[in-house]
Amino acid sequence: MGKASSIEWTHHTFNPWWGCTKISPGCKNCYAETFSRRVGQDIWGRRSGRRFFGDQHWSEPVRWNAEATRSRVRRRVFCASMADVFEDRLDIRPVRERLWRLIAETPALDWLLLTKRPDNFSRFAPWHDEWPRNVWAGVTAENQVWADRRIPLLLEVPAIVRFVSCEPLLGRLDLRKWLRGIPRIDWVIAGGESGHRARPMNPEWARDLRDQCANAAVPFHFKQWGHWRPEEEAVPGTRKRVSLEDSKGRVITLVRMGKHAAGRDLDGKIWDEFPLSQRGRLAAR
Repeated sequence: MGKASSIEWTHHTFNPWWGCTKISPGCKNCYAETFSRRVGQDIWGRRSGRRFFGDQHWSEPVRWNAEATRSRVRRRVFCASMADVFEDRLDIRPVRERLWRLIAETPALDWLLLTKRPDNFSRFAPWHDEWPRNVWAGVTAENQVWADRRIPLLLEVPAIVRFVSCEPLLGRLDLRKWLRGIPRIDWVIAGGESGHRARPMNPEWARDLRDQCANAAVPFHFKQWGHWRPEEEAVPGTRKRVSLEDSKGRVITLVRMGKHAAGRDLDGKIWDEFPLSQRGRLAAR
């Protein structure tokens, strides 16, 4: 976390605070909760407090902005990998207001605000009808139920980039009606779940999302297989396996590999497509 983030689709990560409350199936094995407990922080759930930070922490994005300005290369900042910016709590409201001021002070950074609570966009975002050009709005859609609930709310936001993170991908998703027309989804991220309790992702779900994006000329980013990936001949036979079925009833075997060993290639290719915001237009790179 911080500068040079290990998260594949961002340059930096900034957390205005740590802590959250689980609200949907994608939260079940939350990596942020696991990490916070590992470092001795009890900050998950409605009754727990949140972890806040001092001025030195808040000065980091200002330095990143200066570096981006000097290099004339914009940098993406994933905001709140350890929280949800749009959670409704009294103790985080003044901190969130400080975040809005920080975003205004760092115009060379593209701030990626990803949430599971898009119903709070209009309540807590201060921009209303005209969002800053350096703020991207995103929602998590782990299955079709939550895509149907969250994406229409996302498309109400006048952000220069609207994106959907389908991670952990827990079921087949049909995004086609939101990938065309105006407004539409501008970027799709997909990936499997990581961690020892990870739920396997059917490879067909990821391929289907990739193809939907390709057909609509929408950038697609495959972040990771997660803890499980399709079986290959070179995988040791001692590793744990699970069997799934594709849409035609054929058996697919997945092997428990761990995130780093499983990798992030999909059908032999790394899918690192990103939206580019130039005069309001988007293109893949």
